[in-house]
This record gives sequence, structure tokens and C-alpha cells, in this order.
Amino acid sequence: MTLRNLLDDIDMKILDIISKNARIPFKDVASEVGVSRAAVHQRVNRMIDMNVIVGSGYHIDPKKIDFKTCTYIGVFLEKGNLYSVVAENLKQIPEIVECHYTTGQYAIFVKVYAKDNEHLKDILSDKIQKISGIASTETFISLDETFKREVPIF
Repeated sequence: MTLRNLLDDIDMKILDIISKNARIPFKDVASEVGVSRAAVHQRVNRMIDMNVIVGSGYHIDPKKIDFKTCTYIGVFLEKGNLYSVVAENLKQIPEIVECHYTTGQYAIFVKVYAKDNEHLKDILSDKIQKISGIASTETFISLDETFKREVPIF
């Protein structure tokens, strides 16, 4: 049985609403879903305990705090079994906001925010490419983020 089987239609409606606006008051969610505020609170806490809802906080626009260059970097490893060690080293670089172990051409694909191209060059040459086990990298600069969203609930 998957976690999805443990969620009913009310849970899914709650997830749909809060995924679009995490700051919406539970009383407003309750009104929209047709249950009590206490029921929303209990259901959200249960979904947190089940790890359906992970993390909390605010999403910050990187450009507003001077991180103007968004980049994706494909990482080639010297050996595939070095993934865990390399990933731990990548985790120590604060500008890397995502790290994925992938199939295909790259063993690892990371998302990086840099202040500008010079900062990106420093991250690449002084941090990423100095990690033992990385054979080479390929860099893709994002020109514009057209949209970003959560997975569809329904």
C-alpha cells in the first residue's frame, strides 16, 4: 500500500490549497473544503508525520538578493560508485540548491545560483571541479525561469 492510498479526497483538497498558498489560514482552508479548522489542523499534522508534507518556510526570489545567474551543471564522475562521497562534498557548497543522481549522460545534475558569471566561474573552478572524484562538468546557464510549480495534486 502506498502513502497515496492513505490519503482521502479531503486530504488531497487540503494539499491542493496549501500547495498554492502555504500561508493561507486553516480557517479559510476549512471553509473551502467543508470541514472544521481542527480537522484541517489534524490532517495537516498527520500528513507532516507521514512525510507527505515536507519542509516549511518561504520561497525567496534569488534575483532579489543578487543571485542573478541560475545554472544547471552536469557532473561526470571518475567512477559511478563515487556518487555518495561527491554528493556530500557538493552539499558543502551553499550555492548548490539541488543535487540529483541521474541516469543518462551525467551521473549528477546540480542547480546552482551565483551572483554573476564571475561568481559562477569561482564556484566551478575553485569548488566543484576541485572535488575528488569529479572527472568533468558541463554547464547550462538558465536565461529565464518561465514557471515553477508543485506537482499536480489531482
